[in-house]
Amino acid sequence: MAEELRNENSKLKRINLLGVPVDVCNPGDMDEVILEILAKPGTKQIVFLSVWDLLKGRKKKKNFSKYLHSADLILPVSKSIIWGAKFLKKTVPVRYNPFSAVIAILSVMEYHYKSLFLLGGRKKALQKAESNLRSTLPNLQIVGRYVGYYSKDIEKDVVQAIYKASPSLVIVSDGIKEKKLWAYNRRNNFASSIFLYYKDCIGIFSDRVKRVSEKTFDRGLEIWAEIFKNPLKIFLIFPYLRYIILVFWYRLFKKNS
Repeated sequence: MAEELRNENSKLKRINLLGVPVDVCNPGDMDEVILEILAKPGTKQIVFLSVWDLLKGRKKKKNFSKYLHSADLILPVSKSIIWGAKFLKKTVPVRYNPFSAVIAILSVMEYHYKSLFLLGGRKKALQKAESNLRSTLPNLQIVGRYVGYYSKDIEKDVVQAIYKASPSLVIVSDGIKEKKLWAYNRRNNFASSIFLYYKDCIGIFSDRVKRVSEKTFDRGLEIWAEIFKNPLKIFLIFPYLRYIILVFWYRLFKKNS
């Protein structure tokens, strides 16, 4: 698949990396890009793409692949994705720290008096996150919130609450079983909102989760913080090696892909 502009006037350029879409979005264009997405009808998705997501998205017949290909903005968060694009001589995308990107997106929302719905987290954490956001971004309209870890019985209530509020942006955080696919699997139940999944968002905004430092992120060492929390993640070395092999394979044998 050739690299191509999303449309003639868009600030976004979408490249294809190992069969998976990745967007090239300059930080200075974020305001225009978000407003462009907001103007689209229906359910929209912003994706933070890790190298593990990229590998998962290569399985064409799976929902995750369909979710990625239908997303409106795909921001790479792994240094390996940037390296892969360089090595395959693609247009090199900008790598985003998820927390910094969320702040940038929320700032755009506040500047244009848009609305937000928070979904996920425990009750106290969600309340604290909402309070902190209201004090930090006073012009951002928080039109609703719903805790995560809810029972299946109230799923309809959650969907209905978001539909009625019709927020500009819904941030989906921890406690939502289907994670990134939650909104995609229910996309026909919403009017017109952007959905963004970021697991640690409520935890960070409520001061209960410590975010990765910019220095650690810039060095691409954030995986070690994850391994420290969950030592079993050391086994991610095997899919990572697969990624390296795939990049070399594409360089040698699929130059026009």
